[in-house]
Amino acid sequence: MKVLHLISGGDTGGAKTHIIALLKGLNKRIDAKVICFIEDTFYHDALEEGVPIQVFKQKSRSDMSVINRLVDEIEENDYDIIHCHGARANLIALFLSRKVKKPFITTIHSDFNLDFKDNFYKRIVYTTLNKLALKRFDYYIAISDAFKDMLVERGFNSDDIFTVYNGIDMDKNLEYTHKEEFSRKYNIQPEGKTFVGIIARLDKVKDHETFLKAARDVSTKNSSVEFILAGEGNDEKRLKSLASEYGIKDKVHFIGFLKDQYSFYNAIDINVLTSVSESFPYAVLEGALMEKPIITTNVGGLSKLVENDVNGYLINVGDSASLADRILKLVENPELMRTFGKNLYDKVKNNYSSESLARVHEEIYNQILENHGGKQ
Repeated sequence: MKVLHLISGGDTGGAKTHIIALLKGLNKRIDAKVICFIEDTFYHDALEEGVPIQVFKQKSRSDMSVINRLVDEIEENDYDIIHCHGARANLIALFLSRKVKKPFITTIHSDFNLDFKDNFYKRIVYTTLNKLALKRFDYYIAISDAFKDMLVERGFNSDDIFTVYNGIDMDKNLEYTHKEEFSRKYNIQPEGKTFVGIIARLDKVKDHETFLKAARDVSTKNSSVEFILAGEGNDEKRLKSLASEYGIKDKVHFIGFLKDQYSFYNAIDINVLTSVSESFPYAVLEGALMEKPIITTNVGGLSKLVENDVNGYLINVGDSASLADRILKLVENPELMRTFGKNLYDKVKNNYSSESLARVHEEIYNQILENHGGKQ
């Protein structure tokens, strides 16, 4: 079996981690390759991990000169399935599917109505084009049951949707710096401090405002706790202003875009995610590899992984009071913190590895090829 994956190549978050983990696992079972349309961090990281990948450069999103190159690639190599990831790849597939008679599938990594939430122009143009493109696919993979339900509610056929939760490479050689070195790099004093961290783009859908409100509440009760925000985005200026307004500017550290995320996870004591919408985020899986307990909003498929009072806590969206309460509970009980972190690691290892991710995808591909003769 031969499967061609298409993705923009500008991805730096969960989609990048997903593709690399998936392709490493898949190529032990089938012949899979990635083509991206931007030469950036994604491309170089995939190469470094031994993933078969090639760049078909686009001058812009509207540059469709890559279509004919893709047609030649597919015909010359006789791919069985074309598998897309993200809005740019989906749009290319809209035109490519008119020239190539192969089954097309796309993975829904996020709520596509929220992908460009912070940019009016992109929200109007790119979201509209992505919705149009999505309707043309033969099949879909949702990263959680909640995302499958979302697709069905929006008019997609349930029979064409598969659910596959993210998986992570448990055998990956994790490279990271010591907590003290990481702290010095960002001018943070680590002595006697407990660090609560969040790694996510600074975008309203990630709801860092709830994180900052909890930081304000925690700071009034425990002065040894400090907060690290890793990421960049359109909401950065507003969030920094809120930190000042809440009187916690000296307790909150904005460290910007971070490539070595495992140095971040090694440095923090508690991992937090406050998103309004998620599928099954790698920010939780990656933190689990470093045995960090998680406090997260109960969105997407996170209730499949996070068990209250076992390996972390689930809170409601926007509930800063509960977030502050759970942070203080863990800070005041280091042994509980360590137990939760170990339990989370064990659950990820047993249920959400890259091997299981690849196995389920292979099963889906086989089913698609069996079914495709009856698809129009």
